Amino acid sequence: MLELLKMPKRPFKRQQKKKQHGTTFWDNEYTQGGNLQLSVEHSEDLEKFTRWLARQKDLATEQQIDSVLDVGCGNGRNLVFLARTYALPGTGYDTSTAAIKEARMLSKDLPLTYAVRSIAEPIPLSDESQSLVLDMMASHFLNTKERTQLRDEIFRVLKPGGWLFMKTFLLDEDLHSARLLREHPAKEPNTYIHPVIGVPEHVYSEAELREFLEERLIVHKVYRSHQHVSKGKARKRRTISVYAQKDPFR
Repeated sequence: MLELLKMPKRPFKRQQKKKQHGTTFWDNEYTQGGNLQLSVEHSEDLEKFTRWLARQKDLATEQQIDSVLDVGCGNGRNLVFLARTYALPGTGYDTSTAAIKEARMLSKDLPLTYAVRSIAEPIPLSDESQSLVLDMMASHFLNTKERTQLRDEIFRVLKPGGWLFMKTFLLDEDLHSARLLREHPAKEPNTYIHPVIGVPEHVYSEAELREFLEERLIVHKVYRSHQHVSKGKARKRRTISVYAQKDPFR
């Protein structure tokens, strides 16, 4: 008994949470949460785009917006907004089964369809069948080859004069991005391994994003987020929104 009392104590080790990467991470976020604050409210940046588009009279926008595709739709919140506000039918793709399940629940009685699929795969829609495509915080998880293929697929399914609304992280003057690239570098330029999700994530400079999109589309407007630095310290991630159009005369 005395010998047992004299035995050295084992050092206490705090049990670490098992990281859940990629699709598993997103399934967990949509069912249990814990890392991100996922909202069912639509993006204000998307609403700003729709207001801007309604004001344009000189960009060959006479063609009615009558269909929308959301690549990386999450819980469908932005498709729900467009369906309820403009009666737009839409299609949403996401790799997370849990996200698509929630999207279908939020979209009851709306003209929206969803599928669990990777946006790195070819889009199973006809040529020139979509008036609007959304890529909102989605394609930055793809590698260079996959992002190029997605851009070309978006171009293919867009009608002449159709629109791409894209929102992604912005590298320029963003302290968070600089730190992530420094501390968690990936193999491709301007790409890091996300420390929580555990997958590569690309961050664009404005110049790189413009050049990339303008190989296929006409970039009409760019909005950059502000208030990303406070007293010299990183405040929140900086984003960029791009309004791009397929040439209506091609």
